[in-house]
This record gives sequence, structure tokens and C-alpha cells, in this order.
Amino acid sequence: MLRITIDLVPSGFEPMGRTIATMHISNESDLSDVSDYLVTAMEAANSLTGEPAGIAECRVLAHPRRQRVWALLQRACEEIMKTDWVEL
Repeated sequence: MLRITIDLVPSGFEPMGRTIATMHISNESDLSDVSDYLVTAMEAANSLTGEPAGIAECRVLAHPRRQRVWALLQRACEEIMKTDWVEL
């Protein structure tokens, strides 16, 4: 499983840093050369946009594993953006 954590650090001041989103990407294909993945993402509430905290789930299908991790992250982000988010 990959775990991606997105932290906001205002002006680089670490004591003000906080996690604003996470994503988990889990292989569902026994590490096959071409694999399917379950993606779960969570976001904290955003006071700038008025969006509430939320969670979403999707799948990345038929992804060639012999690519850089960034290719999988890109596909996961593309798929999660198409998904309906559930308010927490």
C-alpha cells in the first residue's frame, strides 16, 4: 500500500503545519505486472472554498507496475477527481 500525506505548512513555518489530505493506494492484483488498485482519499474541510471534509473511493484498473510511482499517483488523482465525494 502507498500512503500519500499532503501537509500545508504556511510560509514554511512548521509549527503551523497541518495535514489537509491523505490518499491510500492498495494493490488488488497480487502484485501482477498489470495491476488493479483501490484508491481511498480524504480531505479536511477547506475554509477558503467552503468545502466540507470528505472521503472518496475509486479504482485504477490495468496499471502497468513497471512505471515510476508518479504514473500511478497521477492515475489515482485523475480517477479520484471523477468520483463523488461523501461529506464527513
